Amino acid sequence: MILSKHLPRRTLLRGMGSAIALPFLDAMAPAFHSAYAAGRKPCRLAFVYVPNGVMMEDWLPQTAGDAAALPADLPRILQPAAQFRSDFMILSGLTQNGGRALGDGGGDHARASASYLTAVHPKKTFGVDLKVGVSVDQIAAQTVGAQTRFSSLELGCEEGLLGGNCDNGYSCAYNNSISWRTPSSPMPPEVSPRAVFERLFGSGDISQDPKRRAQQRADEKSILDFALADAKSLRISLGAGDQRKLDEFLFSVRDIETRIEKIEKAGGDVAPPFAKPSLGIPADQAQHSRLMFDLLTIAFQADLTRVSTLMLSLEQSNRSYPEVGIPESHHGISHHQRNKEKTEKLVKINRYHMEQFAYFLGKLKATQDGDGTLLDHSMIVYGSGLADGDRHEHNNLPTLLAGRGSGSLTPGRHVVSARETPMANLFVAMLDRMGTPVETFGDSKGKLGYLSNL
Repeated sequence: MILSKHLPRRTLLRGMGSAIALPFLDAMAPAFHSAYAAGRKPCRLAFVYVPNGVMMEDWLPQTAGDAAALPADLPRILQPAAQFRSDFMILSGLTQNGGRALGDGGGDHARASASYLTAVHPKKTFGVDLKVGVSVDQIAAQTVGAQTRFSSLELGCEEGLLGGNCDNGYSCAYNNSISWRTPSSPMPPEVSPRAVFERLFGSGDISQDPKRRAQQRADEKSILDFALADAKSLRISLGAGDQRKLDEFLFSVRDIETRIEKIEKAGGDVAPPFAKPSLGIPADQAQHSRLMFDLLTIAFQADLTRVSTLMLSLEQSNRSYPEVGIPESHHGISHHQRNKEKTEKLVKINRYHMEQFAYFLGKLKATQDGDGTLLDHSMIVYGSGLADGDRHEHNNLPTLLAGRGSGSLTPGRHVVSARETPMANLFVAMLDRMGTPVETFGDSKGKLGYLSNL
């Protein structure tokens, strides 16, 4: 039911310094009818990064042909996302040549993350003279970012350093960021769910002083409480379908806020070796990552941003995974030297990461967006800047592309490219689908083919 009253797409619920953008409602359709009829649905772009490579024999599906259908029996690492097999494609044969030494010696981990979205070989330095390239997400953000409140969101689940020598003469900034606004300006990920929440919905007054923040939380009511009166007034004027969408959206925002508050009250902060942060960060990685995925889903749903990156862990991460019975360092296990015990543990970590990503796919697929779902109107890359972490391979990178790109992608397939195909070819194709066409990017040699049946 669409009433005669039409809502602007940028309708906000406001109250005491808070501003909550709404999801797409039927009452907003008239303003966007011509664009939707022409097939120009807003498309979201996200990159989810996992470090230290994967066990490739447990990642690559066994298919025949250049673009064959994914088999029903997926490899072990992909199995947690099996229910979404028709919603993603596996891309093999892609290379990031910028991650290789090219005469610079050691430092494959720093180069892996720094080159992943830039397709450029980083300058070997641990000083302030950083240099790599502008990343693909920021190229997109320069164009589509003007249409949303935030041009992009950079999220993470592990805190790192911005300076110092982290990998054989490469700055820690290279390990800790995959997004680069300029060749010398990384976009460090935000790891605090509270900080992300308040950035999306709060007043923006995010104090870094622990005592000040504690006082802020004691004085402030829920962000939704501030806007509740506005929401009730708006709800009366909406049709039944839009009322349900509004209720579901506000419930999602409230649920995230409540979960964050519980974490802070429980003191679930990250344990040493990091200093105790002033903001509540879950110690459990699944809880942390799922909060971040929920926040990103809300940001996409409300059209607060259309571009994002999320690092599930930092490159060369020494994080352990007691959640799946692995107390050892992830980085250490990745240098398995074909030891059966270590490779099995690495597969467990790879599957654990995939479980969190599958949760994200489920959230996107369950969220209505115009005439489809958020997953229909997204392009989500999941992968790593290394293939085999033991041998530090930068070719045939593990790459999953989820979503339908607003009708421009045909998922459910294994797309096999020729050996040494630049990963930048994929980025050129994705930028074109985002309405940000470029002739070249990094070391690209054209657009990657077979991404759709068109």
